[in-house]
Amino acid sequence: MQTTISLQVNGQPVEVSAMPDTPLLLILRNDLCLNGPKYGCGLGECGACTVIIDGVAARSCVIPLAGAAGRNITTLEGLGSKAAPHPVQQAFIDEQAAQCGYCMNGMIMTAKALLDRIPEPSDEQIRNELSANLCRCGTHVEILRAVRRAAETRRKP
Repeated sequence: MQTTISLQVNGQPVEVSAMPDTPLLLILRNDLCLNGPKYGCGLGECGACTVIIDGVAARSCVIPLAGAAGRNITTLEGLGSKAAPHPVQQAFIDEQAAQCGYCMNGMIMTAKALLDRIPEPSDEQIRNELSANLCRCGTHVEILRAVRRAAETRRKP
C-alpha cells in the first residue's frame, strides 16, 4: 500500500507517495526527475546510482524509500550547476575524467563524500574509496587526478 514519506532532497523538503519498499533511485529519477543517479546494476554493486545521504555515499538502488524517510539526500544536481559547478564537478571537467560518463555520478558523489570526510586523502585512500565504483571506459588515471585536483582546489583560499 502506498504511503506518503517526507524527504530532504538537495536541501528541499519533498513528500512522496509510493510503496515504502520502492527503491530510492526510482523515486529520485521517476518522481523527482533527478537524473544524476543512474540505474546500473540494481544490486548496489556498480555505484552509478550513488547519492549522499546524511553525508555518506550510498547506493540509492538498494535503499528503500522508507529507509530514506526524514534523511538529507544530495544528488548530483544538488552539488552545483552548469554555470557554477561544485569544485569536485569542475575538477572532473578540467581533468577530462569522463568518456561515456555513465559512472561519473557515482565517482563524483563518492569523491565529494570522501573529501568532506578526509580533505586531503592519499592516493591509496582515493583508490580504496572509489574501488567499488565501476568504470568500464578505463579513465581511472583521470578520475584519480580529478579527485586530487578537487582536494587541492578546496584547500586554496
